[in-house]
Order: sequence, then structure tokens, then C-alpha cells
Amino acid sequence: KVGDPGMWAVQAMQVYTVGHVEAVNGTDVRLKCTFHSSASIDPNAITVFYYYKQPYPPSEGRFRKYATWAGDIMGRDASIIVRQVKFTFNGTFSCQVKNPPDAHGNAGEIQLRVVTTASFSELVLLALAIGGAIGLMVVLLVIILSCRRCTKKRAGQRHLEVNEEAPPPPRKERKDPTAW
Repeated sequence: KVGDPGMWAVQAMQVYTVGHVEAVNGTDVRLKCTFHSSASIDPNAITVFYYYKQPYPPSEGRFRKYATWAGDIMGRDASIIVRQVKFTFNGTFSCQVKNPPDAHGNAGEIQLRVVTTASFSELVLLALAIGGAIGLMVVLLVIILSCRRCTKKRAGQRHLEVNEEAPPPPRKERKDPTAW
């Protein structure tokens, strides 16, 4: 019956993933999966991948010893890490979250592509990140050295101003020992 106080209102669970992930053979990859639920989060009542009150890694199959929990239920994160990816791991991974009464909704999917080397775009991003960090350090070094030079110059000017105000000390005349 509609309006029956004993009935749960069914809400839709929203699951979000990045869609496509590329990982180099032999490396670890995070399969990010986040979700939105209109119900409050109860960590004792959520099933996420291999998670029910605690992480349960797969005990058999090809992902045994490879899939580990990397999420935070209270942070609405149901991510996992797949360690030492292999070419046989290529494929579609799905993330389904249930948080009663939000029991229905989409399952997030991630296409994992295992490659021999990082793609050009990833190498460019890595180079830009490293180059940006080095550039930032050079700029900071120039600023620090400029500040030190300015401080020394000001100290030298103050020393000259103090010496100009004070009369010079009397000079003692020396006699030339060779002169008679």
C-alpha cells in the first residue's frame, strides 16, 4: 500500500567511476568508485565489492592476493586496489553499492586496460609535474637569494650612513724610517 508507514521508500543509489583506467603491467592500480546515497551511512549494513562490515579479499579466482580494499565507507568511497596488474586483468570491473533503503541503482563500471608502457599523455603529465616542481624550486631559490642580497645591501648602506655621521678617528702619522 502506498503511504503505509511500514513500507520503505526505495531510493536510487548513485555510483560514480572514472570509466577508463590504464595501468602499466606489473604496477598497482586504484579502481576508484564513489557513491551517493540519500540514506545515512551505516557501516554495518553496506556491501561494497568485497566489503561487509570489514574488507573481504577474494579467497579464490584470478584476483586472489591481488584485490585489496582502498575505500572509506563513511567518506562514500568503495575503491579497491589491484596489485601487480597482469595483461589477463584487462576487462570491465563493476562496483555495486547497496545501502538500505537505497538498494537499487546503477553499478559503476571501469574499463581496465593493462599496457606495456605508460601512454604518451601520462608521460607528458608526469614530465609536466616534475618540470613544474623543479621550476617552482628554482623560482623559490631565486627569491631567497634576492632577499638575502637585498638584506646585505641594506645592512651595508646602514653601515655607511653610521660612518658618515660619526667623525673619523684621528690618524696617527707614521714616520718613514728611511727618511732622516
